[in-house]
Amino acid sequence: MFRITRSHPLWKVMGATAIAIGAFAISADHVDSPSVAGSTADIADFYAFEGNDDDNTVFIATIQGLLAPGSATENASFDEAVMIEINIDNSGDLVEDLVIQAIPRGDSMYFFGPAAPNETGLTSTVNEADAFGAVAISGVDNIQTATRNDGVMYYAGPRRDAFFFDFDQFNAVAGGMAPGGFSSEANAEDAFDGTNVLAVVVEVPNSLLGDAPTHVGASVGLTGLPDSYNTWVSTKRRQ
Repeated sequence: MFRITRSHPLWKVMGATAIAIGAFAISADHVDSPSVAGSTADIADFYAFEGNDDDNTVFIATIQGLLAPGSATENASFDEAVMIEINIDNSGDLVEDLVIQAIPRGDSMYFFGPAAPNETGLTSTVNEADAFGAVAISGVDNIQTATRNDGVMYYAGPRRDAFFFDFDQFNAVAGGMAPGGFSSEANAEDAFDGTNVLAVVVEVPNSLLGDAPTHVGASVGLTGLPDSYNTWVSTKRRQ
């Protein structure tokens, strides 16, 4: 049983990756800083895009990348000492106004928010008053989803890594060993093909996120861009 009194203990940020979302955007990581790389707090990717219902936004955070399919993925698990936090800036100041926090306990993932955090930046607290829901953590062949009364939907569990990256060719280009540049789409090789990640997926009605601010690109003179939430994901370890 998951219980919370007034607030969760302090959590310290372990890693983060950020994007601004309009119609669709992603950010990739996969190889993190030495203090986090290969750990249960290591972020692989963060995706955010319009849902099938264009009044919803989907957030996907993946961690613990490069898991082999099959038993290795089944044996991988979310760390109860690591919280996954999706941060949302809806005022354009690049400071989180809302957070969605995912905390595993036993066979379930518990979600809090979207709600205004008591603190911003490196630390976070979770209040019992924040709207929350839960979903059973899925297995490889046992997909579980849950929907809250206000339309927020959840998933947590292993998925095939969706990020495509020709790692060898990238290193060759970066090292000056590929005068022809990057491979064509037909010839590129996906270094992550056949690997899995642990994923947390949340679909949220935009009515719970507030109005989106002016696209961050406007600050550098870009025009014609749609209003977009600024959003990033971080992992925070219990202290």
